[in-house]
Amino acid sequence: MATEDIAEEFVKEEAKEVTEQDVEKVLNRSEDIKQRFRRSGPLGRFFEDGQLLVAMVKDYWSRSYRRIPSATIGAAVVSLIYVLNPFDLVPDVLPLIGQVDDAAIVAACLLLIEQDLHAYRQWKQAQDKGRDDAEHKPQGAA
Repeated sequence: MATEDIAEEFVKEEAKEVTEQDVEKVLNRSEDIKQRFRRSGPLGRFFEDGQLLVAMVKDYWSRSYRRIPSATIGAAVVSLIYVLNPFDLVPDVLPLIGQVDDAAIVAACLLLIEQDLHAYRQWKQAQDKGRDDAEHKPQGAA
């Protein structure tokens, strides 16, 4: 079994066990998680997707965006917690190689939820555009 298959199976199985406390952990530590994606190395290439995963969990939890299966949220939460945990399968204290397993889990998550994440990205862009349009509307305009 290839590493990608193992990572994908891990995400699928762990996503079934996600609790409210896990979601809250992602929300409470979202800035720490985002910092992990800002580093160079294997996780750096997932910077935008990592930011989007965090935003998706936040919007789901706040009930702003609910057109998404709970399994997708579970997969996102599992991968974000995995990135946050410095003592996972390969400890992050090992330079570079400690992030390779994190990147494999994130990549597996992205493959599993690709369509849902794409739909969320489109929704988010429409929300941001609507907000920008409202902010730039001349005063007194209807």
